[in-house]
Amino acid sequence: MVTAGIVAILIAAALIAVVLLRRGGSQSATPSGPSSSTGPVLAVKIDNVAEARPATGLGSADIVYVEPVEGGLTRVLAVFSGGRPPVIGPVRSARETDYDVLAQFGKPVFAYSGAAPPVVQALHAPPLSDRIVNASPAEAPAAFVRDDSRAAPHNLFVHTGNLPTSDGPAPEAVYARGAAPAGGTPATSFTAKFPAASYEFRWSDGKWLVWADGKPYTSTESGQLGASTVIVQKVAVHQTSYPEDAQSPTAPVAETIGSGTATVLRDGQSFAADWSRTQAGSGTTFTTTGGQPLPVADGPVWVLLTP
Repeated sequence: MVTAGIVAILIAAALIAVVLLRRGGSQSATPSGPSSSTGPVLAVKIDNVAEARPATGLGSADIVYVEPVEGGLTRVLAVFSGGRPPVIGPVRSARETDYDVLAQFGKPVFAYSGAAPPVVQALHAPPLSDRIVNASPAEAPAAFVRDDSRAAPHNLFVHTGNLPTSDGPAPEAVYARGAAPAGGTPATSFTAKFPAASYEFRWSDGKWLVWADGKPYTSTESGQLGASTVIVQKVAVHQTSYPEDAQSPTAPVAETIGSGTATVLRDGQSFAADWSRTQAGSGTTFTTTGGQPLPVADGPVWVLLTP
């Protein structure tokens, strides 16, 4: 039988946990170890302008999508599977580009900080509400905390142990893995440019180290970020029919269903490639210009959706 004293202790412990989550402070950006919470796919929208760096938790991402946003800048959609890092951020708002990117992963949990009203409405209505688990502060308030050592709005972090789980294919099912085909060109560096942002990848010790806007791109728990495969995917871009915010009349939407060209970096080599994706629920396939399958290498994958 539960006594009144035990009930009081449990209530007090719960209140302390809530207070600690809401206090923020440097703890939100200093993970101490892996979280015990797991789920097939967690996707987190991460701020990556200069004021938002360094990131936290990004070194554990299986796939990092770099998406164009308003003002010629970019934002990251990071995909995690299996064990989740305990803290990820800084978290920012969703964009229309996310709809089709997320559709590859079955029904992922999607952590984001909000969005323009038409995007919020779309994310909470079929068919999108059937394909994702919304996990913004509106749905999971106990999972989010502000870091008072950073300036808003670049200071919102998510504690992944307080997020729900879902189901869907792991990243390995979305991007085929395997040995590189013949025909690559030796490469030591590559630069991808957006109108107001640039990324450089340098081959070092078996991985592509990442620079953003001329500086090493780091995450607090892992140091400089790196990838085994980098895909610079050329995509068509159209503008939204609604304003993103008071300062931005429209926002770009990267079109990831269709076909186009790409540059694939892996194993210290560069490959000219073609990409194809026939529908929202399928992954993207890459082939060399000669038609050979072009899989990604084992390890983290970065995909830059460049206009």
